[in-house]
Amino acid sequence: MIRPLLLRLAQAALVLLVMSFLVYGLMGLMPGDPIQLMAAGSPTMTAEDVARLKAVYGIDRPLVDRYWHWLAGALGGDLGFSRLSAQPVAEALGPPLRNTVALMTCSLCLALLLALPAGVAAALKAGRPLDYALNLTAFAAISLPVFWLGLVLIMIFAVGLAWLPASGVETVGDGGGGDRLRHLALPVAALALAGFGHYMRYMRSAMINALSQDWIRTARAKGLSWPQVVLGHALRNAMIPVVTILALDLGTLFSGVLVTETVFAYPGMGKLIYDAVMGNDYNLALAALMLATALTLAGSMLADLLYRLLDPRIRHA
Repeated sequence: MIRPLLLRLAQAALVLLVMSFLVYGLMGLMPGDPIQLMAAGSPTMTAEDVARLKAVYGIDRPLVDRYWHWLAGALGGDLGFSRLSAQPVAEALGPPLRNTVALMTCSLCLALLLALPAGVAAALKAGRPLDYALNLTAFAAISLPVFWLGLVLIMIFAVGLAWLPASGVETVGDGGGGDRLRHLALPVAALALAGFGHYMRYMRSAMINALSQDWIRTARAKGLSWPQVVLGHALRNAMIPVVTILALDLGTLFSGVLVTETVFAYPGMGKLIYDAVMGNDYNLALAALMLATALTLAGSMLADLLYRLLDPRIRHA
């Protein structure tokens, strides 16, 4: 158990190193740099001022030298300074990171809470009216664009009924837990409904495949009740492909909720990464993208551990 874990940690470290170099190189090859942007916005800056500032910030050095300088600082806990937010990168990442973690955790839990039982029910009633109804709901959830769904929720619950706030993280002057939950309700609902169809279809397909295996008939022949067969045998094996998809989705959810955050004016990591890339804020964009990569790798490692819990054959192997 320890040896595979150490091997996966070494692989994750290597992937992070390669990804950091690729991302840093791609951002370094983007046209323009922060000093040029500053010069464009300040007509009083001379060519000598630009050259001096480039030397101060190290932009005049080769790309590989700059990368190794950044890597040495990052390994020592110094992620650099964010030009857009005028503060250290670690401090700039804090509030958006907390907001996105809250949004991602709530929406993912709600989507799984709805999708997994629905997928199991559809598999048990395959080819019957309940299966058709759940499949129709899943296809509708998959087909609806998230931005359109978000706008519809705002029109109904924020504008029409005035039950929930349409945007932001908290009400100015309030900031309590209940107020933050009210602001989370609509974006969480939009993301959860969008993910419901995705996970429900995977759960249904995996459950139907598990129920068709020979060992299910053997379990029934041994006298186990139908709930014991479904919950104790079929469901555990059907969860393996769902866990795989869920692990791969963690990084995407973390950095890819830009549309939802834009519709609801929710200041999270997706908006932060977009602004950092468009504003040539290298340090902030690189740290945010590497954080998303690390989360994806962590999800993959967590999936490996869950495989061992779900299937004893993997644990013994």
